[in-house]
Amino acid sequence: MTLGVLLIGLAVLIELFGARPTDGRTLLSLLAEGAIGTGPGYLVVQFATVVLLMVAANTSYGGLPVLLAKLARDGALPHVFGLRADRQVYRASITVLSVLAGGLLVFSGGEVNVLVPLFAVGVFVGFALCQLGMVRHWLRERGPRWRRRLAINGLGCVASTIAALVVTTEKFTEGAWLVVLVVPLLVGLFVLVQRAYRRIGGRLGVHEQPACPRSASSVVVVPVVAITRLAEKTLSAALSMGDRVVAAHVVFGTEPDELAAAREFQRSWERWQPNVPLVLLDSAHRLLGPPLARYVRSLDEPHVVVLIGEVRPEHWWERALFNRRGSVVARYVGRHTDAAVCRLRFPLRRATVSRTP
Repeated sequence: MTLGVLLIGLAVLIELFGARPTDGRTLLSLLAEGAIGTGPGYLVVQFATVVLLMVAANTSYGGLPVLLAKLARDGALPHVFGLRADRQVYRASITVLSVLAGGLLVFSGGEVNVLVPLFAVGVFVGFALCQLGMVRHWLRERGPRWRRRLAINGLGCVASTIAALVVTTEKFTEGAWLVVLVVPLLVGLFVLVQRAYRRIGGRLGVHEQPACPRSASSVVVVPVVAITRLAEKTLSAALSMGDRVVAAHVVFGTEPDELAAAREFQRSWERWQPNVPLVLLDSAHRLLGPPLARYVRSLDEPHVVVLIGEVRPEHWWERALFNRRGSVVARYVGRHTDAAVCRLRFPLRRATVSRTP
């Protein structure tokens, strides 16, 4: 009601003062100048307009994340959009909204003549969808005086749809074509995400009672590069996880020095005596992932776990000193086998050395 009175009042003032669009001036500025002059009252009106526009711009950050969270709850968007951060805000939605808003500014060059048609079409499309939702609500619920409410919302839906079509047609070449392109793409995205969640849910047996858990034999494969404390900690963890533990060492190439290094590693393993069998895997192409994946596929076990030990540096700058082979192996084995891949990160702390006098 208040909004309608304000709009009618502005229309009356525009006709009364004969205000027309002018370069560098808004209609509200012209109306304020014609009504109260250019004194302090004029400045108050302009400042209030700026504040209201700032609040209106912030409504997207208040409303869109909530809407995306509801879509994520219905499976139309990734579930990350429905997760709240530590400050109780939808961080993923706010991040995506900020990136899209920045991209829109870059695309339009900050031109108001391009952004306003987009805003107008979006507003009327939103109004039409809201009114259509209320029409479906009254048809389904049929509460008290539902026919009168159905007629009001149906009229609003028709009027908003007509307005959206008119604005889109008039402003199509001025930027409204982007809304016509984006809206069907968004609907298609929602449908694809829902289908993906249904497929994943069917494979996981969501909303179904699974069979009772039961124990089964398993083997844990531990890739070992060198005999270090990292290997000792990883093998200790593996011995507590599975029925059988196997250490796998990849031998690179067939050169005499490389073969000699492999034999020396095997002798060092026998001297160490970790009570874990060692398997040597050949890799002519100097890759870790493929030979491990072939060995895992050759195991005749119902459950195979590949346990990869990694080091967590004490300082952030020390990360550049370590290679990323653990993540490469985990990604390759996970993609090319049915084994469960686990990565254990052990903190690299300064060891305490006891000295005897």
